[in-house]
Amino acid sequence: MRPLGSSVCRTSPSPIRGWVPSPSLPGRGRGRLSSFPSAWGKSGPSLDERSCPKEWLRMSTRRKAGKCPTGPWRREMGSTGSGPRAPRRGWCRGRSQVQGRARRGGAGQEGAMFVHTRSYEDLTSPEDGAAVARSPEERRGEPAEPTSMEQISKDFSELSTQLTGMALDLEEEMRQSKEGKLEPSPQTTRRDSVLSGKEEEDVTMDAWRMHRKHVFVLSEAGKPVYSRYGSEEALSSTMGVMMALVSFLEAEKNAIRSIHADGYKVVFVRRSPLVLVAVARTRQSEQEIAHELLYIYYQILSLLTWTQLNHIFQQKQNYDLRRLLAGSERITDNLLDLMAHDPSFLMGAVRCLPLAASVRDAVSTSLQQAKAKSLVFSILLSGNQLVSLVRKKDQFLHPIDLHLLFNLISSSSSFREGEAWTPICLPKFNSSGFFHAHISYLEQEMDLCLLLVSTDREDFFTVSDCKRRFQERLRRRGVHHALQEALRTPFYSVAQVGIPDLRHFIYKSKSSGLFTSPEIEAPYVREEEKERLLGLYQYLHSRAHNSSRPLKNIYFTGPRENLLAWVTSAFELYICYSPLGTKAGAISAVNKLMKWIRKEEDRLFILTPQTY
Repeated sequence: MRPLGSSVCRTSPSPIRGWVPSPSLPGRGRGRLSSFPSAWGKSGPSLDERSCPKEWLRMSTRRKAGKCPTGPWRREMGSTGSGPRAPRRGWCRGRSQVQGRARRGGAGQEGAMFVHTRSYEDLTSPEDGAAVARSPEERRGEPAEPTSMEQISKDFSELSTQLTGMALDLEEEMRQSKEGKLEPSPQTTRRDSVLSGKEEEDVTMDAWRMHRKHVFVLSEAGKPVYSRYGSEEALSSTMGVMMALVSFLEAEKNAIRSIHADGYKVVFVRRSPLVLVAVARTRQSEQEIAHELLYIYYQILSLLTWTQLNHIFQQKQNYDLRRLLAGSERITDNLLDLMAHDPSFLMGAVRCLPLAASVRDAVSTSLQQAKAKSLVFSILLSGNQLVSLVRKKDQFLHPIDLHLLFNLISSSSSFREGEAWTPICLPKFNSSGFFHAHISYLEQEMDLCLLLVSTDREDFFTVSDCKRRFQERLRRRGVHHALQEALRTPFYSVAQVGIPDLRHFIYKSKSSGLFTSPEIEAPYVREEEKERLLGLYQYLHSRAHNSSRPLKNIYFTGPRENLLAWVTSAFELYICYSPLGTKAGAISAVNKLMKWIRKEEDRLFILTPQTY
């Protein structure tokens, strides 16, 4: 298997139907992650604005083959403690859980799933391990290796294709770039808007100001990159003021985090070379809004990689990044829509499809047996719910990786049309290199998507055969019908718990990185009511995780409902029940609910993840 360092960023269009631009996610966001070595050698791939079309192409330039270094890594830290137990065997077990295993008898690393351990280079580096690990920060000051612009131009000409059915004249664009016309023309701007499919709003109208949350992304030079609503060109002066605020405080050896005024929160997140800003009037705390901005940062990196992004702005600080991101706005828009309605992002966990333990074990065993040498992860999902996940031994997946994979699949309907083979980057694994993923649906009428992650970009047919073998094993084991039945009822009713006043709840197991919640039912039928309920959960979550004064127990009484939050080192529980209930009744309901979750945990969670 060729080491990743032997080629420059390959993001070429695949001949397979359904190919879409793929994400590569960051490793420099929240969480305790060490810096990973670059997968591109001493410097990132030589990307110049004159050689970057508005399509997603594979840039195939030949460089000397080098050994992929292996770098240091740092595990995600977990936590243990007393209190009612979470599901017995989890996925997310860090150092403290391993140390406490002897005390509590819980599962160790071999039973974990959502823990970051090794980097991508560990999978593809030579056995001798002679290369020395060097992080992107250590190479930041080194000069970039020269790359032949003639060769890059030739490759782009050979690989020219369509992204959304609209062919772009690459030769004309490159000719204009060489003549010094680096800024996009009005015609190009309008064409980018068509590519993105984004409905632009007039930023001077009241309707634009009435949105509850705005998100802006700009470069450190003040160039607009992304806006949730409205045209980036119309908001360029506004983004310039935002960058001026950031720069002014930095000149005073300070940093701006947020502005609170007139019911609005303006939150700033600086991730060089980008600045992300949110203007919100929601119940979310400053920390929760900043966390959402980090997801947007991850999404942008998923299309470029951290190495490429930094190399681009090292070459030209005022580069217009929209030229590379044209057409990808719908993926970012879809991510923001998911974060506004899905509690997965609030809880920082993944929801499992309720499924009988015997059926889930049969599915996992079938995935385990349908393996290939290059496979690292085999993921079966339905909508935004996890059905099964099989991983390579000693390799672990973070919930953020799954969230962005779910977003990629849900933002494009082209995956239903055939088998897609696309490069992807997992942010908590390595933000500098790509895996290659085979994405396909098992059947057109079934909402079951199979995602097979490989380290070999030339291994499409081998991985495609894994899907065929997986389907054959499902039929032989007789679980195909059981899966269809489970998909008809992807959520369970809160009435199954047997607590009269209970309306809804969210339970997160910290040791597994998974959470469960029933379907939202009456009286929260309308979308406005569902958003209001999520806003109440956001308020409780922000109070429980306040950085200056965190709370472990919260009892909230309102005119329409009462809520209770209980946060321990093992789990988090948020319940909503009738406003006629009492505090004593709520405490009794919690005890009954915990017993029910314990009884149903093998159906609601993945307790024994399989490995290759």
